[in-house]
Amino acid sequence: MIRPLKLVVTGPVGAGKSSFVRALSETEAVDTEAPATEDIGKDHTTVALDFGTLTLDGQPIHLFGTPGQDRFDFMWEVLCEGALGLITLVAGDRPADFPQARRILEFITSRTPVPFLVGVTRQDLPRVWDPEDVADYFGLPPQQVVGLNATRSTSSLQALIRLLEVIESPGFHSQTPAVSQRSSS
Repeated sequence: MIRPLKLVVTGPVGAGKSSFVRALSETEAVDTEAPATEDIGKDHTTVALDFGTLTLDGQPIHLFGTPGQDRFDFMWEVLCEGALGLITLVAGDRPADFPQARRILEFITSRTPVPFLVGVTRQDLPRVWDPEDVADYFGLPPQQVVGLNATRSTSSLQALIRLLEVIESPGFHSQTPAVSQRSSS
């Protein structure tokens, strides 16, 4: 039996983590959504994790989505234990969330050095940052940032395949986001 790859999806509230996991999962995705107890811009929020499974070219993959709120940050470290890769999602139409996405990414990669990719969601909407500008903001090479629509399985699958390419490319293993002077507004 082939051992499943563990991949983690993280990012701020509303970045598309739950949608990404649901779009890719071949089984019914498990989620731990609860009513939001504070104003986060939506009625429900993930409080522990999202979980989905898929098989890609015969390789089973387990996707774990993290909560986006700081008060659940203890789950970030728990969910990343044993992970082979990380995709950090950020909503391309909400640049005010970029600093939070960077903070989450730096928090996780400082504790769990793992290959990662930044995914810029909502590419189907007008007035969205493109992946090249987000790469510049994060101080990352352009090939480490992709655009996607987290609600579409084809788009999410392309991002997942790119993450697997990053995992296999030794040059990206030690890359961490650089501090950028660019404003997020």
